[in-house]
Amino acid sequence: MFESLSDKLDNALHVLKGHGQITEVNVAETLKEVRRALVDADVNYKIAKEFTSTVKEKALGQDVLTALKPGQMMVKLVKDELTQLMGGEAEGINLSGNPSVILMSGLQGSGKTTFSGKLANYLKTKKTKKPLLVACDVYRPAAINQLHIVGDQVGVEVFSDEGNQDPVAISKAAIAHAKANGHNVVIIDTAGRLAVDEAMMTEIANIHSAIQPQETLFVVDSMTGQDAVNTAKAFNDRLNFDGVILTKLDGDTRGGAAISIKSVVNKPIKFIGTGEKMDAIDVFYPSRMADRILGMGDVVSLVERAQEQYDEEEARKLQKKIAKNEFGFDDFLSQLQQIKKMGSMKDLMGMIPGAGKMLKDVEIDDDAFKPIEAIIHSMTPEERSKPSLINASRKKRIGKGSGTSVQQVNQLLKQFGQMSKMMKMMQGGGGRKMMQMMKGMK
Repeated sequence: MFESLSDKLDNALHVLKGHGQITEVNVAETLKEVRRALVDADVNYKIAKEFTSTVKEKALGQDVLTALKPGQMMVKLVKDELTQLMGGEAEGINLSGNPSVILMSGLQGSGKTTFSGKLANYLKTKKTKKPLLVACDVYRPAAINQLHIVGDQVGVEVFSDEGNQDPVAISKAAIAHAKANGHNVVIIDTAGRLAVDEAMMTEIANIHSAIQPQETLFVVDSMTGQDAVNTAKAFNDRLNFDGVILTKLDGDTRGGAAISIKSVVNKPIKFIGTGEKMDAIDVFYPSRMADRILGMGDVVSLVERAQEQYDEEEARKLQKKIAKNEFGFDDFLSQLQQIKKMGSMKDLMGMIPGAGKMLKDVEIDDDAFKPIEAIIHSMTPEERSKPSLINASRKKRIGKGSGTSVQQVNQLLKQFGQMSKMMKMMQGGGGRKMMQMMKGMK
């Protein structure tokens, strides 16, 4: 995510991060590079120029040049201004009304139908709501079928009336159905076109006028950059929507849409799509995104994801096992499953400060755990609970059974042993020893 922009900003700020003398001249030069990086990321030139002018003005006004650590202060200024440019504070979704009606709009191919399912899943699992998905794309038969598939995936009912060609009538009937069947959120998936046209705008404006939704959300493919911003403006001029959804952000190396869309339409980015899975949806936090763009990671989001998978009772049992030195491969496998539920490995690593830069050219496959899981599943229950039993002949059998090599089995056993020792040290508070061990681990 935003890899290209992050690299360019890092290079631009490199001079100021050093301990050399900082002058008004090299601040100006650095900000010129920052502006170039933003324009290369498909940020509108005018927005990029205003951004760097504001940063320069604040830098000179706050005596950054004479500060104890001017480089750090400069980076903080850039981070703060990036945060403001993207909206400042996170904006929640309006769930007032009974039911709360959410109208989804956007061009065809923006990921609107899939995101409708993701949003329904989010509201169901995180907000304990009972959503209803509504198929109002009467022009593309596959769209109704797609929404039914998405609904099945997340366990949410889909309302459709395939014989009806009037999306306004379908919307009204769906809201009546929701009231009669205890649904407290209605998500209406509307038709998209390949480009903005009058017929499309009239239709969605008619739906909006008829149902008066609590939220009207504009879904846009972030990878289209400045085109995404221009489309958002055209929709907002006609529809006056409440917020933006940026999809496919995990594949966007530039970030132009995320950075400039708020300043153009003056509407907040509310959610982002970060992958193909139905739980790959995040609330958009401008401050956290600015941290990630500047290579500072996103520890808060990482901790939040970990907490979602955290089971207090299981943690207590695990703690007792570690204390008694009974931590086995079944426990290790259970921990791996929890990590996998947190999201893609590359996304998780990008949240660790500095890790994104280190892993820039490293491909982290989401199937990276498969050989480890295969090795563990090829062990007997006794071997999983007592790894010390695994001798040379057992390693050979495990390697053959898992489709891996004895070398890979040895590597896993070694890493497991190191991890077990580290966990034991954490229990006993042996911080220094643990740091030494971590330095020796790959």
